[in-house]
Amino acid sequence: MSALATALTAAAAVGAGAAGGVYLAFSAIVSPALRARPAAEAVASMQRINEHAVRAPFMVVFFGGAAAASAVMVTELATGQATENPARALGSALALASFVTTVVANVPRNNALARVSAVSSGAADAAWHSFDRPWTRANNARAAFALAGAALLAASSVG
Repeated sequence: MSALATALTAAAAVGAGAAGGVYLAFSAIVSPALRARPAAEAVASMQRINEHAVRAPFMVVFFGGAAAASAVMVTELATGQATENPARALGSALALASFVTTVVANVPRNNALARVSAVSSGAADAAWHSFDRPWTRANNARAAFALAGAALLAASSVG
């Protein structure tokens, strides 16, 4: 494997692993804590979390890892290497599946929740109950995709 391919694979693995770790921690720690709070507090907290998520530290990992995984996938397909090292192609596909899950499942729910007034307990109750479970299922899926992708990308570079 060339130095460029190694660097792209490492960047994709690190990006997927870091994002997957954030998603896993959120499901294991943050979501249960939010569920223990009244809906209006959970909505207000999630709104603040989402505001902070779209800042440079996480966005670099999120978009940078997806860009690296895309570059790995394009390189694998363009060079015909995908069949010789399926772990690299599958790892990049899983990392990209995590990115796509975020864009199509989590972000729209975050945007809808951002429009809810947490001051109105009735609106907050309805919003939280329609948000929490579907968002968490998507979050669990993107965590699994990202972590499996990171593991496969890392394993593909060994040997």
